[in-house]
Amino acid sequence: MPRDKKRRSGRRSPLAAAGLIGIGLLLTGGLYAGASAAMAATPETPTQTLTVEDGEKLFQANCATCHGLDLQGTENGPSLYGVGAMAVEFQVATGRMPLQMQGPQAPQKPPQFTEEQTLAMAEYVQSVAPGPEIATGQVLDGEGDVSHGAELFRINCAMCHNVAAAGGALTEGKYAPSLVGVEPRHIYAAMVTGPQNMPVFSDLNLSPEDKRDIISALLWMERNPSPGGFSLGSLGPVSEGLFIWIFGIGALVAFTVWITAKSN
Repeated sequence: MPRDKKRRSGRRSPLAAAGLIGIGLLLTGGLYAGASAAMAATPETPTQTLTVEDGEKLFQANCATCHGLDLQGTENGPSLYGVGAMAVEFQVATGRMPLQMQGPQAPQKPPQFTEEQTLAMAEYVQSVAPGPEIATGQVLDGEGDVSHGAELFRINCAMCHNVAAAGGALTEGKYAPSLVGVEPRHIYAAMVTGPQNMPVFSDLNLSPEDKRDIISALLWMERNPSPGGFSLGSLGPVSEGLFIWIFGIGALVAFTVWITAKSN
């Protein structure tokens, strides 16, 4: 009997084992949280700036198959002579290039290169075949004449991009993309370089100040969507007419039925 009591008294309680596991988990979590905080507090090392030579290597590895090693173009891609850094940055930063497959036009998709890689390739193309530089400064600040910009947009752009800048369909499977959420430098680049089916708007057609006003109007519309009420998909008279037909005519029919029922 004394041995049995001693043996029973030497056993560990299940609660004690659970307590030890809990303490171990708490310690582990605390150490992990402390290490994560320390790593977050450590200043990030600055990103290494890529050179024109780096851009050349990236171009040869990812673009030369279609555009040629000397940028002269091939059967699968146009020449890049004269397009400049602006067009390269626009096409690559918006994910339109590299092209995944041939089609009516290159769709916008997540970019495959970092900003540094994109700029390096743009500078390489600029060094070999100069063209428009990437836009910066006042033309992108969105502080232009919104009223004048909206008028210019309606005259020059709305027939394709929709008066609400929501985009629209073109012929043969082509389309004008939505301009909502597009960065100002890419809107400016599209006007200067004329990508896809878009015409080129030179400074003789639209001055830099005109382009600034159009960008300002687009940014204003983005900040103030549907100032007149429900957008109805921003499809213009099609959706508006459908809305009137369904709800307006439906309400008249319902009212007529109600009047008839009351008269009977």
